[in-house]
Order: sequence, then C-alpha cells, then structure tokens
Amino acid sequence: MYTKYYGLAKKPFALTPDPAVVFMSETHQEGLAILKYGILSKKCFLVLTADVGSGKTTLLQALVSSLEQDVHLCLLNNPILYRDEFFSYIAKKLDLHWDGNKAMFLIEFGNLLKQCYEKDERVLLIFDEAHVLPVDLLEEIRLLSNLEEKGQDVLSIFLVGQPELNERMSDDRLLPLRQRIGIRFHLSTFTLEETRQYILFRLRHAGARHFNIFSEEAIAAVHRVSKGTPRLINIICDHALLTGFAEGNPVIGAELIEESVEDLHFPGEGTPLPVGRSEKIQSWQWPILGGLVLVILLGVTVWLKYFHG
Repeated sequence: MYTKYYGLAKKPFALTPDPAVVFMSETHQEGLAILKYGILSKKCFLVLTADVGSGKTTLLQALVSSLEQDVHLCLLNNPILYRDEFFSYIAKKLDLHWDGNKAMFLIEFGNLLKQCYEKDERVLLIFDEAHVLPVDLLEEIRLLSNLEEKGQDVLSIFLVGQPELNERMSDDRLLPLRQRIGIRFHLSTFTLEETRQYILFRLRHAGARHFNIFSEEAIAAVHRVSKGTPRLINIICDHALLTGFAEGNPVIGAELIEESVEDLHFPGEGTPLPVGRSEKIQSWQWPILGGLVLVILLGVTVWLKYFHG
C-alpha cells in the first residue's frame, strides 16, 4: 500500500467522514455558526443547501457533537419513508409513544414542547437529504410547528439538502412553509487556498513527516478538477497517491493528477474512453456476432421449412 511509501500512518483521503478528523473551512465555520444560531434564534425553520460532496454531513456531525444536553435531537438521514414510518422514526428519536395513531402522537409532541419550555430546553429536528422529501411530508413537518403555543419558541427545524431543495420548496402548495423560513444558507465549496489547507490537513492527520508530497501545481490541478468539492478532492488525491506509488513518484505533480483524472473518467472533463479497450472488445466480438447471425439464419430457415411444410 502507498502509505508506507509516502511515510503515512494511514490513508489520508478516506471517503467515509471521520468525526475525529474534521476540517472546517471558513464557509464551514460560518455554516456551523449559523446552524447554532438557528437553534437559539427562535426562527423555527432553517434551510441549508450544499452541492453533493461539499461536506454538509461533516457539518451536521460537528453540530451534533457540539450540542448541549438540553437539546432533544431527531436527525433523519434517510427521508424516503412512508408517512407512518416518518412519525414512528421521530417518536423513537424523541422517546415518544407511537402506535400508529397520528392524533395521539401530535398530542405527545405538543406536550414535549410544553415540557421543554418549562425546563428551558430545546427540540431540534434535522431532516437531511430534504430535497427528496415529498410535498406531503414537507407539509407534515410544517404542521408540527403549529403545535407550539404562542411564546414557547422551543422548536427548531432544519431542512438540509442539495440545491434542488430550493426548487422543491417553490411548489405552490408549500407557500405556508416558505413563509416560515427564517434563515437560508448555502455551503460553498473550497477556494484554492482552502483546498491546499485541506490537503495538508489530511496529510498531517495521516502522520505525514513532510508536506511536499503534493506539489503546488498538483494542488492547483486538484482544485481545478474538483472545483473545491471535498469528496472529489479525496477521490483524486487517493488515486494520485496510488498511481504515484505504482510509478515510483515520491512527489505528486500536476501531470500525475491529470493522469489520475483520466483514469477516473471525471464527468465534464472531456476525457475520452480508452480507444484500445474499445478496439479490443470489437475484435473479440466479431466471432460471437457471426455465430449469433448464423444461429438466427438457421432458425429462420427451419421455421420457414416447417411453416410451408
């Protein structure tokens, strides 16, 4: 494995988010501050959008780990649920009873809000991947906020998803929900300098003894291709280290990054499919195609003979 070759204790660019290794860019720090403010501001509804792989899951993990004990949390990562499953999940996360009776659930949820108000506690509902929530469930979420009595202001609801969430929210049926959104924030991708800091941060936490593994030109190439998206940075850098190890390159340069991108066939980069592979497939396909044609012709001949006979 390339880790030993580059003097690393572990792979620095793992795709699975590690709560112990969290890089907070300027926009991530701003996003975290806004999420925390959303809990305390009594705005009720907050919408956070981010492109795929931009680090919203990491941001939510950072928020959850920073919550005080007086916050009752329900974090829903998979919103593709039927209505009964939806309420059952919320009930379980908030230690409420659910027997399939929505009316009883709403009574219990309302009582929870009242108790939290009396104890100066908060209730936080976070719906990740909210851009795939059907309109009827988004409306159910809005109706939950109606259970707060005037002046309580203990409930915060975060809708988190890809930019398509804004399109979903434009539905005329969701006008009452849109009117309740108090905070909107879009999580930007990394700048070039943040991409550089992120790569060095990852190498440092992987035990790197020196930080010139990636040349400045390579870092610029990574940023250009990934457009500052953390997940794509991880994919490119991991593949580049593997390729560099295989080719015996102690320093990853821009050319090696371009080679890795070609291997990965990143969409939008205009990378052609390997011509050699296509020609190879065509060469061994001819006998098979010829055999299939022969079988079809024989079948047709037999059928015609049988039909006319």
